[in-house]
Amino acid sequence: MGTVTTADGTEIFYKDWGAGRPVVFSHGWPLTADAWDDQLFLLASHGYRAIAHDRRGGGRSGQPWDGNNLDTYADDLAAVIDALDLHDAVLVGHSTGGGEVARYIGRHGTSRVAKAVLLSAIPPLMLKTSANPEGQPLEVFDGLRARLTADRSQFYQDLSEPFYGANRTGSTVSQGLRDSFWLLSMTVGEKGAYDCIKAFSETDTTEDLKKFDVPTLIIHGDDDQIVPIAAAALKSAKIIPNATLKVYPGAPHGLAQTTAYKDTFNNDLLDFIKS
Repeated sequence: MGTVTTADGTEIFYKDWGAGRPVVFSHGWPLTADAWDDQLFLLASHGYRAIAHDRRGGGRSGQPWDGNNLDTYADDLAAVIDALDLHDAVLVGHSTGGGEVARYIGRHGTSRVAKAVLLSAIPPLMLKTSANPEGQPLEVFDGLRARLTADRSQFYQDLSEPFYGANRTGSTVSQGLRDSFWLLSMTVGEKGAYDCIKAFSETDTTEDLKKFDVPTLIIHGDDDQIVPIAAAALKSAKIIPNATLKVYPGAPHGLAQTTAYKDTFNNDLLDFIKS
């Protein structure tokens, strides 16, 4: 574990487990690198170097007032990759982290990247516009901001329910997983969490996706209540050249942490990295 200092002086914390081909994980909002621990442990145990950082604004990284936008998130990711001198890396991004990976490739290219995985990811655009009628209205994201600033602790407890699909009939989501979501989210500063809502909802990554020139696996649940699949994976799969799309029937947004879907995702991830 260590830190990298970015151009604007922000310290970015990262964990670095194992040895071998690097697999770099970018987490979703409003979590931290710890959300990836199951996958980090798995890959490091299978002979890979598993790396994940805390996005600026939360966790063990710095909490600057400025820079909570997708461009800077991508540059922070680049700072970690460059500082560790990673090559032939596999980039894995969940939710906002998927947007971070897309913007990284858009801004920094793929000279250090061999493959990419977008899981329940925000690209190309979450916001509903005349050109993106499948997106969600601005009022949805205004509502997130209002609930965050009114009582962020309760907001995170409530958000964990649709995040993992705990509100669906027959759900096996544990209270422990929901508690973990709350715990990690509460380490994120309010300013970073607030600004990130605009970053993940209003940033169009269409042009970034067009620059993908490495094998890309897109995984999304068709019951994702946070990033609905119609405006996300189904569109990204058509934009990224030769992308592979896997839809998990009934899966929620945070599928990689749920007992119902974690093993399936982990196996698909390992198979894709090995292929």
